[in-house]
Amino acid sequence: MKHVIALVGRPNVGKSTLFNRLTRTRDALVADQPGLTRDRIYGVGRIGDRPYIVVDTGGIEPPSDALDKRISGQTLRAIEEADAVIFLVDTRDGLTPSDRDIANDLRRSGKPILVAANKSEGVAAEVACAEFHALGSGPPVAISAQRGDGVRRLMEAVLDSLPTVAAELPEAQADTPCVAVVGRPNAGKSTLVNALLGEERVVVFDRPGTTRDSIRVPLERDEKNYVVIDTAGVRRRTKIDDELEKVSVIKTLRAVEEANVVILLLDAQREISGQDAALGGFIIDEGKAIILAVNKWDRLEPSKRAQIKREIDRKLPFLSFLRPHFISALHGTGVGELFAAIDLAFRSATRDLATARLNRVLRDAVQATPPPVRRGRRIKLKYAHQGGRNPPLVLIHGNQVEHLPASYRRYLANVFRKAFHLEGTPVRVEFRQAGNPYE
Repeated sequence: MKHVIALVGRPNVGKSTLFNRLTRTRDALVADQPGLTRDRIYGVGRIGDRPYIVVDTGGIEPPSDALDKRISGQTLRAIEEADAVIFLVDTRDGLTPSDRDIANDLRRSGKPILVAANKSEGVAAEVACAEFHALGSGPPVAISAQRGDGVRRLMEAVLDSLPTVAAELPEAQADTPCVAVVGRPNAGKSTLVNALLGEERVVVFDRPGTTRDSIRVPLERDEKNYVVIDTAGVRRRTKIDDELEKVSVIKTLRAVEEANVVILLLDAQREISGQDAALGGFIIDEGKAIILAVNKWDRLEPSKRAQIKREIDRKLPFLSFLRPHFISALHGTGVGELFAAIDLAFRSATRDLATARLNRVLRDAVQATPPPVRRGRRIKLKYAHQGGRNPPLVLIHGNQVEHLPASYRRYLANVFRKAFHLEGTPVRVEFRQAGNPYE
């Protein structure tokens, strides 16, 4: 699983700016005003030699009211969750008493700490970092979160302080599907887990947020072994008002990382939300095999069922390669079919793709729909081979491949998926520029 790295410091030292740069998003609010970030914000870090989860936090300062106490409490929880902490300081303000207090608290956490001397643009690194050596947390790294100066060097130092996380499952579990059930609160995840298990092994209560932690349960069915993970519900940050629920979000994201197959559970009693789409996107980005299940289907009128199907097509177009399963976790309707879908998705995600057949499929695809012309020359795709599994990765070598449009990349992914009957798994296609044999 990915390591978790928390960004900590006083208000307005640039934590959210650094978060946005590390995740290459604009998910964190940024403005020249202290105290904008009141909750933890999670994202996948993309700067460094391996991915990680980065957590933006509210600023730590002496609590002047109840809100400040809650913000500081959230930051302390983020530190508890984290594998390492980046402690941001402001070189323009210099070393402050609050910085010293924060450093003392961080040392007591026992987590690896790296001091990032932010806003150091235009200043020599030695000068920018000089007074922050007094914090006693190792050599500071001068950065500019705004411009990106020094950020890669900072992340290399952070990641070097952490052990390498194995990307594959342990060999003993290589043939055992690990299935995470995820979705918004009160979608029926725990009820579905109990239905899959055939017994009440997980607490079920008709109130959002009952599941506070991810729960792993081994299961044997038809002489096949599975591991099922029940997770806490994920909802928009503005809807998260309970500290325990905030802690559970990171565990849900990690459960997705740990799983081979993820069941994304939608609630047919509610419209498909942006949060459903975001969670589905995260699963696809992580390369996990995915099963789309729509719960509480038995309670719907025919017109409502038709509406839900239209919403799936309209709001989740990136999951168009999936066949939705319409179920009732409470009554068990359609639940048994999910095991066949799990087995098929797991086999598809871990399948070996023969090189000879890959090249035949590529040749036929190019003949049916040739790549576009770039500057008077047609982009040429020469040969393909498998580059990885779980999810299947196809590497294609050719000329001018960097100019292939995204639509053609999607076309090839769909061609390979259909040709190899890969069900329930994303298919990744990457391109390599072929070398010049005359060089």
